[in-house]
Amino acid sequence: MDVGLVCDQCSALNAMGVQHCLRCNASVSLDAFEFESRTSVGPGPARTPGAEPSFAPTPSAQRPAVAAPAAAPSRPRPPTAEQAPVEPAAEHHPCPVCGEHVIPGHRFCGNCGTRMPDAEFGPSAGRAAAPARPAAAPTPAAGGDKSAGRRTMYFGAIQAARAKLTLIRGDGMDGVSFNLAGDEHLAGRVDVPLLFPDDPFLSPVHCNFFYRDGQLVVRDEGSVNGVYVRIAGSRQIAFGARCLIGEQLLEIARGDLATDDAIADGTYFFASPRRASMIRVVQHLRGGDTGRGLRAASDVVTIGREGNDLDFPDDPFISGHHARITWDGQHLILTDLGSKNGTFLRIVGEHPLVHGDYVFMGQQLLRVEVV
Repeated sequence: MDVGLVCDQCSALNAMGVQHCLRCNASVSLDAFEFESRTSVGPGPARTPGAEPSFAPTPSAQRPAVAAPAAAPSRPRPPTAEQAPVEPAAEHHPCPVCGEHVIPGHRFCGNCGTRMPDAEFGPSAGRAAAPARPAAAPTPAAGGDKSAGRRTMYFGAIQAARAKLTLIRGDGMDGVSFNLAGDEHLAGRVDVPLLFPDDPFLSPVHCNFFYRDGQLVVRDEGSVNGVYVRIAGSRQIAFGARCLIGEQLLEIARGDLATDDAIADGTYFFASPRRASMIRVVQHLRGGDTGRGLRAASDVVTIGREGNDLDFPDDPFISGHHARITWDGQHLILTDLGSKNGTFLRIVGEHPLVHGDYVFMGQQLLRVEVV
C-alpha cells in the first residue's frame, strides 16, 4: 500500500516529508501540524503534556481539520535548532577580558582567544556556575584534575639523559639504546637496569655507569670477566694488563731474566738458548686454562693474523697487523695499528668515558654517545 501524508483539506495523498499539499497548497508536514496544534485558536487534538509527538500520520477521520488562510500559501514554520536563538545558560562562564560567555569545558574564549582560568573547568564543570576568577593570575592546577594545566612538554627522558649506550649487533649495525638519565646505572645479568639476562659471561652485577662532575665513568663492580674499553692509538699500560684482540684474551706480563746457571755438580742443563726479555705474552683460554705463550726476542712484540711475532691465523676478527707492544726501557706501551675491530684494554677500578668510546663486557659491545 502507499505510504504518505493525507491532506486535511482535500484528502489528497502526498509523499512523506512534503511541507504543503500538492493539490490545495495546505500545510501537511508533521512539524507544521504540531506547530498548528499548539498555536491554533480552534479545537485541536488532545495531547498529554510532556509526551513525545508521534511520527505516524494520523488519518483525517480521526484528526480535526485545521483551517488554513486561503490567501497565505504557507504558514510560518517553527524555528529549527540551528535557527533558534541560544540564550546564555546560567552555568556559562564569562570571559574575564571581553565578557563573552564561554561554554564549560572550553579552555579559550571563542571571541577574543583569552585562556580561561583552569580551576573553572574541573570535573564538576557544567553542574553549577562558578564565580569568574580575575584574569590577573591564571595558574595551572597543581594536582586533582590531570587535564588541567596540560601543556606541551620537552622530550623528558632524552633531554635528561646526558649520555646513552648503544648496543652494537653482530652484523655491526646499531641495536637497542640505553639512556643514562639517572645518577647510576648498574649493568649485569640479574635484576639491574641495564639487563642482559642471556649473557653467561656477565656477572649478576657486572659494572656501573655513573656521572662524576659531569663526566661519565664506568666502574667494574668486581666482575669475573672484567670491563674492556677500546684504546685509540697508543696507551701506556702496566705489566699484568689484559687486552682483548679479536677473540684472543692476552695478558702482557713481565719476562723473567733468569740466568743460565749450572746445577750443584757444575753441569749445565742442555736446551734451547734463553734470551733475556722484558715482555711475555700469555694467552688465556675459556675455563681458566693457559694457552700459547710468547717470550719476546726483543723489546717489541707485534700481534695479528699473519707476519707478526704472535699470529692467530684462525681468528676472523683479527686484522693482518693488529697491535703492537713496546718496552722503551721505562714504559710499557700498547698500540693499536689501525685494526678494523680495535684493541680493548681491561680497566682497573674506574675509567672515564668520552663520546665515541666503545665498552666491551661479557659478549656485549656498547658505543658511548654523550648528548
